Amino acid sequence: MTASAPARTIRVLLTDDHALVLWGLRQLIDSARPRMAVIGTASSARELMEHPALRDTDLVLLDLGLPDGDPLECIRRLTASGLKVLVLTGNINVGQHMEAVKAGARGVVLKSHSTELLLRAIDRVHAGEVWVERALMAQLLGSITGAGAAAAAMPSAAEAPQDEQAQRIASLTPKERQVVQALVQHRGAKSLVVAETLAMSEHTLRNHLTVIYSKLNVHGRLELYAYALEHGLAQQGMPQPQRDLDPA
Repeated sequence: MTASAPARTIRVLLTDDHALVLWGLRQLIDSARPRMAVIGTASSARELMEHPALRDTDLVLLDLGLPDGDPLECIRRLTASGLKVLVLTGNINVGQHMEAVKAGARGVVLKSHSTELLLRAIDRVHAGEVWVERALMAQLLGSITGAGAAAAAMPSAAEAPQDEQAQRIASLTPKERQVVQALVQHRGAKSLVVAETLAMSEHTLRNHLTVIYSKLNVHGRLELYAYALEHGLAQQGMPQPQRDLDPA
């Protein structure tokens, strides 16, 4: 028997109007080489549609909150040319997600979801599947009205002054720093795996993450991953974890 030829690398073009998110996404996707790799980035609808790498792109990872143009029209034009589009967004408006799918997007991933889930979605959408998972739909339908608007009104971590960012980082406890470092070192791993490396339960890990997100003003594991790499939180030596006791 002859060995099967290795699968060709999935060439991904990233589109987001936040430089920090673009940088983190590039680090994450390129870490999955040779399975997938970033072929280019764009920060606006116009830059996306005029990007020279489009002709060689397999999949466009698209943020719905671009500062110019109509993202739905971008999706229609991209899919009409044979490209696959996966939406990555922090917006929890299920109506907009459904409109994106109707326009031709093959799936939707929230920025609050894990890095592992995003990489899996890229794989599945590239393979021709549609990525709209039940857990995501339950989260969207059960979300509290106005929560997304309140989060959007707050300045992002990347936009905060440097001294304010330093204060946010300084507010992290040693245990919270361990959690951040573990998430970066085990990028793409399930929450259970990360929790076990820290000798804690998933419940305790979720509690720590809730506090960390609030302190650093990030919205989910993807933004935390990018923030940690940008500000050197992943470069510190990790002390040996001590087992946390869950409340009874």
